[in-house]
Amino acid sequence: MIRIMQSGEVDASELISCQVEQNMEIDARVLAILSEVRERGDEAVLALTRQLDGATLDALELPAREIDKAYAAMDADFLQTLEMAAENIRAFHAKQVRNNFIISETEGVLLGQRVTPLARAGLYVPGGTALYPSTVLMDAIPAKLAGVPEVVMATPPRPDGSVDAGVLAAARVAGVSRVFRMGGAQAIGAMAYGTKSVPRVDKIVGPGNIYVATAKRLVYGLVDIDMVAGPSEILIIADETCNPAHIAADLLSQAEHDRLASSLLVTTSQALAEAVRQALEEQIPRLPRADICRESIDKNGRIIVAESLAGAVAISNQIAPEHLELCVEDPFSLLPAVRNAGSIFLGKNAPEALGDYFAGPNHTLPTSGTARFSSPLSVDDFVKKSSFIYYTKEALGKVRARVVDFATREGLAAHAESVAIRFREA
Repeated sequence: MIRIMQSGEVDASELISCQVEQNMEIDARVLAILSEVRERGDEAVLALTRQLDGATLDALELPAREIDKAYAAMDADFLQTLEMAAENIRAFHAKQVRNNFIISETEGVLLGQRVTPLARAGLYVPGGTALYPSTVLMDAIPAKLAGVPEVVMATPPRPDGSVDAGVLAAARVAGVSRVFRMGGAQAIGAMAYGTKSVPRVDKIVGPGNIYVATAKRLVYGLVDIDMVAGPSEILIIADETCNPAHIAADLLSQAEHDRLASSLLVTTSQALAEAVRQALEEQIPRLPRADICRESIDKNGRIIVAESLAGAVAISNQIAPEHLELCVEDPFSLLPAVRNAGSIFLGKNAPEALGDYFAGPNHTLPTSGTARFSSPLSVDDFVKKSSFIYYTKEALGKVRARVVDFATREGLAAHAESVAIRFREA
């Protein structure tokens, strides 16, 4: 049963770890897999796919005709849902697209910035106990809006070598270029190093289990990554006007992800706290993933009774949750005080699941307290920015003494000379 605490008992660092724990044993296993993939390429990935996924494949890449086939066979209603969700995601992320700029306010001087898309992005889509067509949309669409020419997707195959039709239909809708049947650390290694059949990417995005997260951390620097994600989190701030059954359902929407997921409620009402605890006990047995929910709620769930809504927001800011629901009468009055959260859901009719699938903002979000300093996946993740500088000789001459002096004070004579030499008599 979930524990109810008073605000004075709260230690935010104990509720959600502010760092992803490093497991040396898992690191060693992942390093061994990455080494195999780097040395043996496709052969290693195919062997690991047989060993870990039980799938014997002739080739890693799924033929394009299989993607077309999955799209054509998908029921029309779900296809419409995918298209509508994709349009919402595009509309939201289109606002994030950056443009080049030039500054020419000083005579003889041009300064500017060029925004250039990555050449190739890799998208990891988990398989296993749940399927994630939504992740395909959320991660591929910003890349395409950024102008990335090629988006490749890796996802674990079933034992018969097939891939979920919903995931493939989403790939078609989102504009994924190529699909590879591979999962786990070996998929991350293949995309990071490149193999005979898998192209090397510039950035890897997407969620995964501890082996995937560890592999992403270990290849970072060779390629870029979105983040090292921990277990999913939700924090709900609720007042006495809320329906406890609704709050319980929202907490369980995260608990069912993972036994390590964190579901937290901060409320100003002791009566609501008790009612939500009872509602959780009623709802958990009815869920298909009840065993996962049970362990997550009992071990990592908490209900915190705060003295005020301002105090509740202060607790939330300490925790910096991945998902924050403001289930109060006037959520907009609290919004300015929220400093640390991945995605914020306002009011009583914006459950977190709305953001996971349909509304438009990205659902790839910072976890484990990293919302203190990082942001949701966006178009910015798929571009790089280069600055440029142009000076005429006359413009350089006006500032040369200052640049030479600056370099000299830092003890870098060659820097100073590279400016001064341009004005010395031949």
